[in-house]
Amino acid sequence: MALEEVRPERAGQDAVETLETADALTVKRYPIAPGYRVNVRSGPGTNYSIVKVLPYGASVPINCQKPGEWISGPYGTTNLWDNIANGQFVSDAYVNTGSDGYVTIRCS
Repeated sequence: MALEEVRPERAGQDAVETLETADALTVKRYPIAPGYRVNVRSGPGTNYSIVKVLPYGASVPINCQKPGEWISGPYGTTNLWDNIANGQFVSDAYVNTGSDGYVTIRCS
């Protein structure tokens, strides 16, 4: 097995680059309410088309949030919708964020 040599002048810089890369790859995910298969929609309301259905036990990243249709679910009644990917939204009423409000930036 070969070992990579690190020059002393780069040692600190390499450590910083490694940490920055690890931080960029770490995305906070939020669990979907247990026992629910949640519809993922193309926009913030039930009038938008279903893009896919999340399986039981899923967790999702939240890129941004925006107001939309009011929905009642296991985590209350809310008009917040979570953007989990480009063109994909789920009602925050089904996502355990630990908050009744915004947990990230508003979608533009």
